[in-house]
Amino acid sequence: MKSKRTSDRREFLSDVGRGMVIASVGSGLAGDLGFSSAFADEDAKKLSFGKREPLVELMQQTPVNKLQPLLVNMLKDGSADLRQLVTAGALANARTFGGEDYVGFHAMMALVPAFEMSGELPKARQALPVLKVLYRNTARIQARGGRSNEVLRPVEPAKLAGDKPGGELLRSAVREQKMQQAEGIFAALANELKPEEAWHELLRIVQDDTYIHNVAVAHRAWEMLDLIGRDQAHILLRQSVRLCVKEERDRIKRGWPEPPIRTVLPRLLDQHKLVGRKLGRRKADDAWVLQMNQTINTSTQEQAADAVAAALAEGMDPEAVGEAISLAANQLVIRSTSSRTHSNSLGVHGSDATNAWRNIARMTDQRSTAASLVVAAYHVAGQGQKVRAHDRGKAAQAGGEDPLARFRDKLQQQDASALLRGTEEAIRANDQALASAAILRYGELGHPSRPVFDLMLRFAVSEDGRLHSEKYYRTVTEEFAATRVAFRWRHLVGLARVTASMYGYDRKDNHGHRAPGYEQACRLLGVG
Repeated sequence: MKSKRTSDRREFLSDVGRGMVIASVGSGLAGDLGFSSAFADEDAKKLSFGKREPLVELMQQTPVNKLQPLLVNMLKDGSADLRQLVTAGALANARTFGGEDYVGFHAMMALVPAFEMSGELPKARQALPVLKVLYRNTARIQARGGRSNEVLRPVEPAKLAGDKPGGELLRSAVREQKMQQAEGIFAALANELKPEEAWHELLRIVQDDTYIHNVAVAHRAWEMLDLIGRDQAHILLRQSVRLCVKEERDRIKRGWPEPPIRTVLPRLLDQHKLVGRKLGRRKADDAWVLQMNQTINTSTQEQAADAVAAALAEGMDPEAVGEAISLAANQLVIRSTSSRTHSNSLGVHGSDATNAWRNIARMTDQRSTAASLVVAAYHVAGQGQKVRAHDRGKAAQAGGEDPLARFRDKLQQQDASALLRGTEEAIRANDQALASAAILRYGELGHPSRPVFDLMLRFAVSEDGRLHSEKYYRTVTEEFAATRVAFRWRHLVGLARVTASMYGYDRKDNHGHRAPGYEQACRLLGVG
């Protein structure tokens, strides 16, 4: 027989609306958790998520110091599982921030990676990455006022007139910084089209700029639908619409010029006849991938984009083209002379953006596949130009034949366990070069990759990484799997370096800290 507490909590999660939340937990506990009977009448101007609403509101209203004990109890008595917690966290995030808050959308982007990471951990520790991100999520929601300061509201679909494609109408509204109009157009598209078709139209505005977060938010929002369901496509994807409008407004306010990609992309798609054609599947050998990697890393943005467009026009497999772009982004991590390679560094941003563009290229139509890879190359080449400008006159450059040269032959050990111990010691000492050298040596000796991922995963969970640890770990996991054997260890070398960079640092670069919420979650779960 289930305990009364278990039964009460299951009933709590099945109820709908604020009034039922209060009825379920009692007015005293509801007040303690931040709920108020003043909100018992549902406001017609607020979004509601039906049977999910109580748990979504719990994520918004619970004081952050009380959140994890409550969630751990739910996990232990079976009244909620990790998928339900991630779903509620994502919907609470969307309703509160609407894609417009920097810390907020970083928390949203970390939710699916955290959920995926949980599946790689021993059973006793599986909740840790999810709890850590939900703590960050609710802390930011609380800091922004919770339910009293929500961004997303119900939106009236616009009436789409004329023969102009919906994606072009949406792009025009975004470029004109008309938030309400853009929201109405996308609401109409979401109503009239299948989620996949609305997604294709949305990509017109994502490909209209090379800002890393525009593509990352769109990618993670679409990825979230596999957990939440296609019925929430409009809610999750409209975050991307709002972010794109916000970034356009910020660009105008700062006096920045219009992004050149807006003329470069359509010109290259037309010049290489990439619209309306079936892309090829020509396999690439290692030499071709290296050469394309070098082209992207040593060219101007337009030259790199043109090289990728030409390769696709020649029938090269988009996977091989994407692989070369991914390696070019990874090279920025490996070659950087910065003392901080984690957080929003050029290499991490370049790698995360490329991973997003590659995933988008795999799940869309032919035009957007080509466009996504062209924009990815343009972005990475731009990051490379910044790295070269920063490193001018220094030993390490973004270009060069062998990005691993300075790490190779630095160590002579052959024993796998000794190399892993040495890697961990280097990470804890923030020795980026030694951690990178140890993993390079380990990989070149042919040792298995899983123990390395297990080591890096522990730190990805325990460290903050200035909001980037979960995303970058997931990027490396996916890019390692999608890269040929000859080059895949470069991604793990990059992860070792970034992990050593972020260890012990909080968001303000003070040393001696774990990620907020991590240690409390460990105590609640009874793990070290």
